[in-house]
Amino acid sequence: MALTLVDAARLTTDLLVQGVIETLIEDSPILQVLPFETVQGSSLRYTVEVSPGTAAFYPVNGTWSEGTATFATRTATLAILGGDADVDNFLQRTMSDQADQRATQIAMKAKAIRRAFETAFVTGDSTVDPHSFDGIRKLIPPSQVLDAGANGGPLTLELLDQLIDLVRGGKPDLLLMSRRTRRQLKALLQASTHYIESGDQFGRRVLLYDGIPVVHSDFVPDDETLGSGTGLSSIYALMFGFGDGLGGLQNGGIEVIDVGQLESKDAVRTRLRWYVGLALFRDNACARLRGISTS
Repeated sequence: MALTLVDAARLTTDLLVQGVIETLIEDSPILQVLPFETVQGSSLRYTVEVSPGTAAFYPVNGTWSEGTATFATRTATLAILGGDADVDNFLQRTMSDQADQRATQIAMKAKAIRRAFETAFVTGDSTVDPHSFDGIRKLIPPSQVLDAGANGGPLTLELLDQLIDLVRGGKPDLLLMSRRTRRQLKALLQASTHYIESGDQFGRRVLLYDGIPVVHSDFVPDDETLGSGTGLSSIYALMFGFGDGLGGLQNGGIEVIDVGQLESKDAVRTRLRWYVGLALFRDNACARLRGISTS
């Protein structure tokens, strides 16, 4: 059964792992809601619908034509994400009266892993970095991409409605965008007197559009190009779900490994390790509006 990291933090009995997970999800609206499924091996082969097939009305004794649904097989590969945190034994012994030096370094390493994951989640491309996984910018097919204009253009509520309509099977779970684009959307909603906020599961205020949470990420770039347009950005409409939407993959979950004392220096090493990936199980579960300009 797919679980979010929020659920995983509640279920684990390892307080150190729990603390790392809580640090990961603290400032990440993506990791707070993205479901993860544990897979065996280093990759997952899955099938997506390409065409639903055809049906028609026929006359009596008419000739029937075949219209079988077609499918495509895809493979999502796990990437190795992590890092080592070394703490000098002298600092750990003499400075931990102020703050536990090892705990501090582990927390900072967890934040670094979050930043690396969110970067790959949005713009990851295994052809550019073969050690990473493909992100939503690459996974979303061209049929689910809407342009704000041939060379980009300003955000409008009509464009946002068109983006939402590209997602089938229900409303998107999130509208993901940059801080700059969120400010533009907020201004549009305030001007149209449709600005609505609601509290999330962590007690924070979240902007809603058509009942869909609007969240920002510092890893959605504002320097994209389209035609002759530059300095552009994108909005992603995302529906989550393992097997029917966008889902995370992992093997073993997030691990905190005590490597122990080092031979080359007077320090102790802790390794954070995550075998992780991403898969889009249904093409029309997500969509992208690209080419959003500053005005």
